Amino acid sequence: MKYAKKDAKAYARQNMRGIWAAALMPFTSTLSIDEDGFRDNIRHWTQDLKIDGLFIAGKQGEFFSMSLDERKRAFKLAVDAVGPNASTIMSCSDQNMDVVIELARHAQEVGADYIVVHAPTLHFFKAQDETVYNYYRTIADSVDIGIALWSHPDSGYLMSPQLCNRLADIENVVAIKYSVARPMYAELTRLAGDRILVSTASEEEWLDNILELGWQLYLCSSPPYLLQTANDLRMREYTDLAFAGDADKARAIRDSLRPVRDALRNTRPPEKPHAHQKYWQELLGQVGGRVRPPLLELTDQEKAITRAAFEACGLKL
Repeated sequence: MKYAKKDAKAYARQNMRGIWAAALMPFTSTLSIDEDGFRDNIRHWTQDLKIDGLFIAGKQGEFFSMSLDERKRAFKLAVDAVGPNASTIMSCSDQNMDVVIELARHAQEVGADYIVVHAPTLHFFKAQDETVYNYYRTIADSVDIGIALWSHPDSGYLMSPQLCNRLADIENVVAIKYSVARPMYAELTRLAGDRILVSTASEEEWLDNILELGWQLYLCSSPPYLLQTANDLRMREYTDLAFAGDADKARAIRDSLRPVRDALRNTRPPEKPHAHQKYWQELLGQVGGRVRPPLLELTDQEKAITRAAFEACGLKL
């Protein structure tokens, strides 16, 4: 690790910045990990698209379909492929605490910068806040690496700003991906923004969160590599302009991406986000690949609709 546990918050404040993307995991026709394709995508994302950090083996990466050894392998592949060009945060989410801690220790050993762990699904809702606090406290006591919290509706509940504020006092809790409505993450920023970096996955809200909430981190989803090409870095451009204080120009560039956002969003079939995004990657010249069961593949008609929208959206290839 590049920092001691006691310095995790300060290190993250200094280095966990900019645009972080959640990596889709490419699978071959036989559903094995496409290691070469994954490396090629990472090189493109970090060098051509200038993405600052990568979120590895999360929901976008289909961690739920991967074995423990495959998840560990993905961590190592990512660290080696990123090199000095970007940072990494490894998703160690799992319902089994031993698995979470084993993955967290592995991430620490292979040189990851941080880990992220989503709030557990709770089967009994008594003393919910105390249970969730104990969950993260146990993980934090077991490793030195900086930890990002992750709260989203898939857990069956949302962590309150007050609970997150309490968790922010843990020594190596450094950030949160807070998939909630803006009033909730604005409240958490007010409560705990001095101790953890607050972020959410909405690209459309990212600029306003820089300008109005003082955010430094987009953590994260797939837009950084689906809305951009090596010849069209508008997300990177508006982000840098916002950090530099040029709000008007940043807003103009952000707004110019609306046709691309609409094409991506409006052609995505229900329950097929992974397959749709992987096909969009292929249209961009990236490695998409298959999705693993039980996820659904696109039909030929869905591909045709997506391709037509992609070709008309104005993204410069």
